[in-house]
Amino acid sequence: MSLFDADRQRMDWLVVELNRHSTLYHQKNAPEITDYAYDKLYRELEDLEARRPDLRRPESPTQRVGGDVVAELPPFVHEVPMLSLSNAFRKEAPEWGGVWEELLEWEAGKPARPGGLRKLLGDDAPPVIRYVVEPKLDGLAMELIYEDGLFVRGGTRGDGVTGEEVSHNLRTIRNLPLKLENAPPGRMSVRGEVLYDLPGFEKMNTAREAAGEKRFENPRNAAAGTMRQLDPKIAGGRPLMFFAHSAGVVPPGVKSHWELLEHFAAWGFSVNPLNRRCDGIQEVIAAISELEQRRSSLDYEIDGAVVKVDSLEEQEILGFVTRSPRWAVAFKYPPPQVQTALRSVLFSVGRTGIVTPVAQLEPVRVGGVTVSNATLHNEYQMRHVHGLREGDRVIVQRAGDVIPEVAGVVEQPGREERPYITFPATCPVCGAALDREQSDDKKRSELYFYFCSNRLGCPAQLSGAILHFGSRLCMEIDGLGDKLVDQLVSQGLVRRPSDLYRLTQEQLANLERMGKQSAVNLLKAIDTSRGRTLDRVLMALGVRHVGESTARDLARHFGTMDVLMTADVVALSAVSGIGPAVSASVAEFFAHPENLAEIAHLREVGVGFVPLPQKATGGALTGKTLVLTGTLPTLSREAAKAKIEAAGGKVSGSVSKKTDFVVAGAEAGSKLDKAQELGVAIVDEGGLLALLGEA
Repeated sequence: MSLFDADRQRMDWLVVELNRHSTLYHQKNAPEITDYAYDKLYRELEDLEARRPDLRRPESPTQRVGGDVVAELPPFVHEVPMLSLSNAFRKEAPEWGGVWEELLEWEAGKPARPGGLRKLLGDDAPPVIRYVVEPKLDGLAMELIYEDGLFVRGGTRGDGVTGEEVSHNLRTIRNLPLKLENAPPGRMSVRGEVLYDLPGFEKMNTAREAAGEKRFENPRNAAAGTMRQLDPKIAGGRPLMFFAHSAGVVPPGVKSHWELLEHFAAWGFSVNPLNRRCDGIQEVIAAISELEQRRSSLDYEIDGAVVKVDSLEEQEILGFVTRSPRWAVAFKYPPPQVQTALRSVLFSVGRTGIVTPVAQLEPVRVGGVTVSNATLHNEYQMRHVHGLREGDRVIVQRAGDVIPEVAGVVEQPGREERPYITFPATCPVCGAALDREQSDDKKRSELYFYFCSNRLGCPAQLSGAILHFGSRLCMEIDGLGDKLVDQLVSQGLVRRPSDLYRLTQEQLANLERMGKQSAVNLLKAIDTSRGRTLDRVLMALGVRHVGESTARDLARHFGTMDVLMTADVVALSAVSGIGPAVSASVAEFFAHPENLAEIAHLREVGVGFVPLPQKATGGALTGKTLVLTGTLPTLSREAAKAKIEAAGGKVSGSVSKKTDFVVAGAEAGSKLDKAQELGVAIVDEGGLLALLGEA
């Protein structure tokens, strides 16, 4: 035997053996050799591949450590869209089985309403529908492409049609097979979830802290960030894992989802051992309950259970709605709760001046994340719902499994003797008096919002106010991002919006990540914004309760900034669609000397407050209300809206019985479903142009 043949045979054997031992260790928890023995074989393979790189195999375990850094993440187009799942939640309704109402409705449907698996299946519905229940993994959805059993590429879900290719990072995941065992030839699409195992995640965070680096707070976000790294060595050093759960295109001959999962396991994929095949909805309910009981003891995060009709033939009959399969549903669990001590309450001032109470907590782990701060939402929640007192013990959860919040208070002996925690009377940042505004929620008359009315003079609001001022719907200053705004504010270059128009190229070029050309481009964008219309300047100033539609109504009614500034509450209330709260807010804004001074400064630097053209009367769409949804082929959302309004029509954000037309483009969402349900006329871009007389 030649030396060439000997090297090839030895390398082939090492690749097969090392991959087999890796599968036994990472997927089956049944190692046959010690780590030391594995490392010796691995090092031998490395030495052989260094000497004979021409014989290196693509499925070699050495390829997992990470190759070259990629320049960017190219698009990854899904041949079959990766759809999202509709959700079901607990709901109290004894006539439907208590907390399982939505799940039971999913199978049986509601009386006198379409929907329900049995109604949709009709005569094809079996006496007992068979399902598969799987843990709903809280990670990053991924699609893998194999050709003749070899992994070739993979990408993120993205918007369901196009994601990002992250093949370089996927290769580093230890339990992701680079070569499938006994898989059929041809092209195969396998879908699943990339996520952290929690013990490994904690160990990694401990190492980061020891190295002086910041901890990752959220395993899911950390997984998403890791998979989007350009350097695969970063992913290669982190404890990620992959579970396969579905296919883009089901392989020929497979008749059920359970059979597909069995094939995945036989080909070398990790398939979740908690998956259950269930006969009938009652077995489904039992499986979901069992999963929830085991949730806190799992080595990875789940936030619910996925229920799928097992028969692929029945799946095909049931089909899809706009963005979701009818044959699958995600049952969401309530967030896990823990107890901890309340240290104090911090009152935070946001961009719009709203003061939000934030609980300062004794640090505690909640769903895999260390929580030391939790929102209390508002004064009503703090005072009337929880009745927070100094020294309380509180119950904490992560709303939507993301945002920490206080969910309740633990009753303790002597608690009623401790003083309540109260809202401050003045802004905790600038000292200005806080204004109090009652909510328009009629069911909660005691709900008030507190906000600092020193809109353009409160430091806490400045960065947010500047960022809002330059945003797309306001002054549209391209390049004015949050990091740049933070630099401008921290270095004292911008103390009010009008200061943006006094910036120089030299000042900008000296900022971090701002070269000469970037400075020139930003100054051009700032200069262009001087010509924005009055409605956009009104929005940019951050007048409370004044959004896009209200700003446009005010600008059209009063015509100029000078007339608007002198309008009192009575005059403001005369504007169609302007209620008492908005009228009072606008009048109060123009009563503040600081705001009037800023408007004068904006005039000085050339901001024109350009009047809007008067609304068309007698246009093709006069008196008509339209709703836009999805992506149109040639018109942007803004362009379509401008055409509709120029023709006398009104664009609404929601569908109701008063809607005349819904204009639907690609990836139209729930608005299209609502239009179909209400019988509202639906048109595409061509239909819109025909209505406008532009076809």
